[in-house]
Amino acid sequence: MATDESLSLSIQQKLRQRLSPLQVRFGQMLEMSAPEVEDEVRRVLDDNPALEVSENQDDVAKDDFKESPEDMQLADYRSDEDVPYYRSNIRNASSDEPYYEPLAVDTSATVMDSLSVQLAEHDLTERQNMMAKYVIGNLDDNGYLTRDVNSMAYDIESHTGMRVSPGELKSVLDIVRSLDPPGIGAVDLRECLLLQLKRLPESDDVKLAVEIVTHYFDLFALKHYSRISASLGVTDGHLRNAVNLIRTLNPKPASILGTDPADDKKQHIIPDFYVETDGENVVLSLLNNIPELQIEATFRPEAEPESSEIAGFDNDASLFIRQKRSEAEEFIQVLKMRQNTLFRTMSAIVRLQRDFFVGGEDESLLRPMILKDIAAITHDDLSVVSRATSGKYVSTQNGIYPLKMFFKERPKDEDTVPTREAMSALKELVDGEDKSHPLSDEAIMDELSKRGFPIARRTVAKYREKMGIPVARLRREI
Repeated sequence: MATDESLSLSIQQKLRQRLSPLQVRFGQMLEMSAPEVEDEVRRVLDDNPALEVSENQDDVAKDDFKESPEDMQLADYRSDEDVPYYRSNIRNASSDEPYYEPLAVDTSATVMDSLSVQLAEHDLTERQNMMAKYVIGNLDDNGYLTRDVNSMAYDIESHTGMRVSPGELKSVLDIVRSLDPPGIGAVDLRECLLLQLKRLPESDDVKLAVEIVTHYFDLFALKHYSRISASLGVTDGHLRNAVNLIRTLNPKPASILGTDPADDKKQHIIPDFYVETDGENVVLSLLNNIPELQIEATFRPEAEPESSEIAGFDNDASLFIRQKRSEAEEFIQVLKMRQNTLFRTMSAIVRLQRDFFVGGEDESLLRPMILKDIAAITHDDLSVVSRATSGKYVSTQNGIYPLKMFFKERPKDEDTVPTREAMSALKELVDGEDKSHPLSDEAIMDELSKRGFPIARRTVAKYREKMGIPVARLRREI
């Protein structure tokens, strides 16, 4: 029996990009903010015994990374006079005298904590208290109720076996809605505003505001004030007072309750650079608290035993030393690469946007610039420039700016108008318009054309949206 066999030879060419562990680590470090890098340095210093702060490092920087917990806590006080007694008392009765460090207590309260405290002031049965806490547990961070009464009643029965009628749960929900701040427990924005209005002292303005939110909420959201005024038969002055009253209400009532301190910390902006100018010269500084690192003496190559001593030296110990030294050397190299890349990138930005920094930081002086412009100066890849500018901020004498603000697309070849100047003129027109009769996009187009900015109406709409300016209808005021 014969079989047919065939052999074939094919050649394929494939292009693959493989990053070394060093490149991956560098990309991760480059994306980190300054506080994140400082935390990473502290972590690595604790984990890797082969790494230490350089002896040539400035004493202040060394102290920042070697200070004891007690020193760190004392540093929170402005002067020695502000240090409380229990921090400054001398413990010299005996060397083995026990000392109990006072603990810092987290006094922040959640929405559940704040509302539960108020529930305790009501004369509720154990059953009602359980239902009320279940209702509170279904509030979101803004204080809105995320579930309907029927669904919550079903969940309570399925989880606890206690039968609860929707009517009974509704009465408990009314108790929750009576808690502070007003508006808690609403299912939507309209109900949230109504709950707050009903807590206000009765007046003509409050009555009109309730009428508007109850029956004309859609027209109010669209700012169709003339239609509301005509339907209700009220004067513009009376309507204006009611609208202004509604605007004073809080659309997110739970936002004033206790918040997580960790969330507040995330909102703080810590600049990575500082740019200072005297009108002619521009000085760039890299802001960080990262010390100069070095290899610890016992992990250096010269500290390893000679070949004659190798026999008595533990192979595992030798492997451990070399591994930790290699990790420490790589970490030091990555840190230097990050610092150099950041400074090189920001220097290129300052070079291209010099008019902005020297000219009083007027945004109209910003020139069109894209990532490719920076990459051409620094000779870095676009991905490196993008990581180096993502989430980074620069501090100046007049404020703090995100680096992404400096990147603006160039006008297209057919455009003869600088984008930034046209947007600045558009904003000036909107700021100076009659708010009772705001300018339409077409009217703005005509005005810009008179000022020497011949752009199309769709371009006006695009610029307006980029600056977060709503359409004319939503800018209308009474």
